[in-house]
Amino acid sequence: MRVLVVGSGSREHALAWKIARSPLVDGLFAAPGNPGIGKLATLVPIKADDVGRLVEFARAERIDLVVVGPEAPLVAGLVDRLAAAGILAFGPTAAAAEIEGSKAFAKEIMTAAGIPTAEHATFREVAPALAWARARGGQVVVKADGLAAGKGVVVCDSIEDAERALREILVDRVHGAAGELVLVEERLTGAEASCIAITDGTRVRMLPPAQDHKRIFTGDRGPNTGGMGAFCPTPKVTPDQLAEVQRTVLVPALRELARRGRPFRGALYAGLMLTPRGPRVLEFNARLGDPETQPILMRVRGDLVPLLVGAARGDLHGIELELDSRAAVGVVLAAEGYPGRVTTGDDIHGADWAPSDDLQVFHGATAADAEGRLLTAGGRVLTVCALGAGIEDAARRAYGGVARIRFRGMQFRTDIGARP
Repeated sequence: MRVLVVGSGSREHALAWKIARSPLVDGLFAAPGNPGIGKLATLVPIKADDVGRLVEFARAERIDLVVVGPEAPLVAGLVDRLAAAGILAFGPTAAAAEIEGSKAFAKEIMTAAGIPTAEHATFREVAPALAWARARGGQVVVKADGLAAGKGVVVCDSIEDAERALREILVDRVHGAAGELVLVEERLTGAEASCIAITDGTRVRMLPPAQDHKRIFTGDRGPNTGGMGAFCPTPKVTPDQLAEVQRTVLVPALRELARRGRPFRGALYAGLMLTPRGPRVLEFNARLGDPETQPILMRVRGDLVPLLVGAARGDLHGIELELDSRAAVGVVLAAEGYPGRVTTGDDIHGADWAPSDDLQVFHGATAADAEGRLLTAGGRVLTVCALGAGIEDAARRAYGGVARIRFRGMQFRTDIGARP
């Protein structure tokens, strides 16, 4: 098989790492990829959201399977265009991907399917949104409706926080068109968990539950980010609870999407809050999470490609998932200034040591200059992942890898995996 991975982050590096090991694959490409992926695949200088050129490349190179990592090309209809060209793709159509592309639509699906979630309302103007937040003492979460690269969510502690967030999104348009509509919801309490299903539209294969760390600083301080690290599995979600999430959240969402003529194939991600009243859905994503995918794939044993192909073809019958019994922890190394304005072009030292099956460095926002030096190229630069006998052991091994790496202004949390 000839496979094209679309994207350039650590999630795509982890996917390429697993796909490259498949005996079914004799040609692996990545668009646009990054220097780490370039050690496994042929890099193609096409941006992940350049749908037309990606389809042209896939057709010209006789690609058998396209694996789409990020959300933007899914929402833009890449899978639809590939299907029209007769090319198999892992990921949902644009209509199905709206479950991530619009938070208001996702809530509509949850309400129709009876999926437990937070009390919420949508607004286009500050005043009524602020009144809704004030009635709840300012203890709300404000979300830009559209795609905002994981940064369109503000957790508010007061009415002043809520007003600031609403003005930034609706008036200042810090997230552009993604902020034409806002979702305001009650602030839930409890541990968060990420539960992801690989699905052919009907059948599901649950990946092991993971726990993400969203805030930038150790101790869950500072602003939200796209994710500063994750561990897998999370003991917060027992096997019985994972089965409950499959039954009460993921399967109903798939059925409701199918009922509306939007069958979903690919990876359906449910971000959950484990409240005293039971699991509540915070968000749906239409793809694998980042940074959760990195530690999750460390634990996946055997060949990943049949699972991807089965989901893409709409037939997972007989295809099962085998997992390593060990735990995995992934620590994100971020650039100076992240999640705000970041500095780029800094030399990265120590990331080129030989990894092993138990310890991997996945490249995210990296670039190589003309002399071959590895440089920072964005916010979340690297993810260091390790397997261990338990979460504590995996974290110790991951931080051992982190200690070998340095670049100016490097930020990372010191408590990934410390709050299971």
